[in-house]
Amino acid sequence: MATYTRRTRVAAPLSEVWSFHSKISGLEALTPEWMNLDVVAVRGPDGESDPEELLTGSKVRMSMRPLGLGPAQRWTSHIVEREYEDGAAMFRDEMIGGPFRKWVHTHQFYADGDETLVEDRLEYELPGGPVGRAASPAAVVGFEPMFRYRHRKTKELLESGIRTRGRRDE
Repeated sequence: MATYTRRTRVAAPLSEVWSFHSKISGLEALTPEWMNLDVVAVRGPDGESDPEELLTGSKVRMSMRPLGLGPAQRWTSHIVEREYEDGAAMFRDEMIGGPFRKWVHTHQFYADGDETLVEDRLEYELPGGPVGRAASPAAVVGFEPMFRYRHRKTKELLESGIRTRGRRDE
């Protein structure tokens, strides 16, 4: 399976960075407009609609239409693991419906004094069997700009102390 990792140091405490990333509004704030994200539904682990926090068992149904081209890509993300302990936190989501054969996204956060190291690690595979597996490493060309934007925006929003609301909250 192909992998991709991006790390960024954010001049904000772990608790703030974690809180921001634990809400659907964080996802919405960090997704570039050109991705045309539409969050269709968010369900908590107990089935509740639009939970305050994305806990283990939460599911997010969304669609994206990058650059407004082609049909919308429907995507369901399932939070399968979530941990917060002194000095470190992480959550992992897996795509259970969407354009990739496999997509596992691990979000990790490490405290370093008043700063936080943010790391996104993807394990992914394109559809198409052996051909998809062989082509998977090239897919980074498609999602690298999105993750570059996400990390730049994380720094911008959290370092400036701005607590932005997501598009659903506006």
